[in-house]
Amino acid sequence: QVQLVESGGGLVQPGGSLRLSCEASGIFFSRYNMAWYRQAPGKQRELVARISTGGAINYADSVKDRFIAFRDSANTVIFLQMNDLKPEDTAVYYCHARRLFSSSDWWGQGTQVTVSS
Repeated sequence: QVQLVESGGGLVQPGGSLRLSCEASGIFFSRYNMAWYRQAPGKQRELVARISTGGAINYADSVKDRFIAFRDSANTVIFLQMNDLKPEDTAVYYCHARRLFSSSDWWGQGTQVTVSS
């Protein structure tokens, strides 16, 4: 049974930093592409960063050079280090897993990130 549990969200001032975590159970990173998405109020859910099974990482243009995604394979945890946060980064952030060669995917419950002074 795949389960994804995010943590680390909160309220931060513009220019600040936060680190999100996603603890994944029932997953081998070698068989699942992992990703971070976010959804702001009134907007569609959008991809923030994707980590492939081979470890390649892709970022949305809006977060490139500010956010860093990485994984701890030994403990099946992925992270999103968010630096120089802006009010437009305010959203619920979700962890996502998709099994290779399959349409099966899973979402975490989401964690709220609010950037405001």
